[in-house]
Amino acid sequence: MNCESKKYRRIVVKIGSNVLTREDGRPDTTRISALVDQLARLHRAGTEFILVSSGAVASGRSLLETRVGRIDTVSARQLFSAVGQVKLLNRYYDLFNEYGIACGQVLTTKESLSTRRQYLNQRNCMEAMLAAGVVPIVNENDTISVTELMFTDNDELSGLVAAMMGAEALVILSNIDGIYDGSPSDPASQVIRRVAPGRDLSQYIDTARSSRGRGGMTTKSRISSRAAGEGIEVVIANGRRDNILTDLILTDRDVVCTRFEAAPRPASGVKKWIASSEGFAKGALHLDAGAAAAVSQSKAASILAVGVTAVEGDFERDDIVRILSPEGAPLGVGRISCDSATARRNLGRKGLKPLIHCDYLYLE
Repeated sequence: MNCESKKYRRIVVKIGSNVLTREDGRPDTTRISALVDQLARLHRAGTEFILVSSGAVASGRSLLETRVGRIDTVSARQLFSAVGQVKLLNRYYDLFNEYGIACGQVLTTKESLSTRRQYLNQRNCMEAMLAAGVVPIVNENDTISVTELMFTDNDELSGLVAAMMGAEALVILSNIDGIYDGSPSDPASQVIRRVAPGRDLSQYIDTARSSRGRGGMTTKSRISSRAAGEGIEVVIANGRRDNILTDLILTDRDVVCTRFEAAPRPASGVKKWIASSEGFAKGALHLDAGAAAAVSQSKAASILAVGVTAVEGDFERDDIVRILSPEGAPLGVGRISCDSATARRNLGRKGLKPLIHCDYLYLE
């Protein structure tokens, strides 16, 4: 990002646990304060931003870890989050209030994004907050989320929020400068500065997870690639560097970071919702080779019954289903126009309306 980033109307900033905590796992209040100082400058400069903040569980753990006995992992996470979310939001509230900026909490779950109505309700809530000059501070509701319903981590949540809110850019702050072309600990390794749409970085990704959060660079790369494909510029940068946000957004300084270039044609709002609902797919359509080639080569191709070889699962009309290649590889997701019984009955038939219209099809 350079000085042209001043033109951004709206961005999403995700701050990871490794940025907000010290080595001992306790909240780093000095770092949190410094980041709020920078966010306040963006606010004064007229940039709307949504903050996706980790750190609730760490905040709660710092208060309660010595008070609780033997407790299972899920219960501990719920307990620490319930207490820590209050502590973290109070910290943000006090810091933003020093600049005369109001902030509000938005807690969400993966399941609450699974229907179009709930998706729009969350979007409308945050639009109202932004219109009133209130900063939305978003986090997963860990008090009710359990393993199978959790986001991979807040990187995934930030990508969904950026798509949902029509952000021009997503800034993911971690504790390293970006994605390296080798081990970050190797002095010969360098940060990959620019990533063109569609470029595969898997050979460079360290699969180790973060020491504080649930995710790692694998998730960051995957989410960044998807968001960039939806027309959102993504930057992975070091949140522990002084003035990192203002340098990225408000100046023309050459900041060391990894930038994923946005695809030239952003996805529609409906397709962004469909992409966000992939984890709630109720079934799958297996395509033959011809149909798979058609949808892969043309963004205007729909899924027709004649090109479907098998229907997997039980689903209703308007549910989200996965699209699979003849080999079973994922091609995308879409909103189905009929129930599973009808889809099976129409397998291989010509001249019928699409099972999934191209307007409701999101390809990987």
